[in-house]
Amino acid sequence: MSLEEASRQLEAAIHDARVSFDCILLEELDRAHTNAITARAAVDAAEQAIRVEMERRAGEEVDSAD
Repeated sequence: MSLEEASRQLEAAIHDARVSFDCILLEELDRAHTNAITARAAVDAAEQAIRVEMERRAGEEVDSAD
C-alpha cells in the first residue's frame, strides 16, 4: 500500500463515519453500526499503510547511512 492509498482509506473512513452519525440521528441503528464498522476498517487499513511506509523509509535511512 502507498500513502495515496492511506489517504483514500481515510477519506472513506470520514465518509462512513458521517453516514453512521446521520443514521444514528435517524435511528437507523443497523446501518449506523455497519458504517461505523467500515469506518474503523478503513482507519485500520490507513494506519497499516502509513506504518509500512514509515518502516520502508527507516530502512532506506539505515541503508544510506552504511
